[in-house]
Amino acid sequence: MRLVSVYLIGLIFGLGISISGMANPEKVLNFFDFAGTWDPSLAFVMASAVVVAFFGYRFVLKRPGPSFDHVFHLPQNQKIDVKLLGGSAIFGVGWGLSGFCPGGALPAIGTGRSEVLIFALALVAGMGVARYINTHAARRFQTPWGPDHHKPVAHGPISHAPRGPLPEAPGESYKD
Repeated sequence: MRLVSVYLIGLIFGLGISISGMANPEKVLNFFDFAGTWDPSLAFVMASAVVVAFFGYRFVLKRPGPSFDHVFHLPQNQKIDVKLLGGSAIFGVGWGLSGFCPGGALPAIGTGRSEVLIFALALVAGMGVARYINTHAARRFQTPWGPDHHKPVAHGPISHAPRGPLPEAPGESYKD
């Protein structure tokens, strides 16, 4: 059932991205061209996404637990820091230069266009570089075992969550 849910969510996401035009780099670049051929329609796509996420999170987090995991995995770091600002700036520059954001590029991979494939390869390479930097600077971050591991954060009573194996961080065990 989990695999079917993942497939359906991906299908809905891909359809939404494609129908809205976010998989088209020209449309995205026109959104950023305020002095030329500005196309404000992408703002409506983004605003719609924010509204859906706002109400969706409130609806889902009222549940006692997720359907396919033990806990809701929510961000623990809520600080606006150099890492967040730097990553956001790099993301924005990449989006503005290429016309692709990762969400829009994934459905566009199916077109086979060379610029989409080059973007996807550069995206994976950038993720590798970021992982390398984070791994080698792990002692500077808040968790003792590095940036890629965190204790699960439960939202709501954990006793109502589905049963199964719990994730473990290195050197730590979570037992009932």
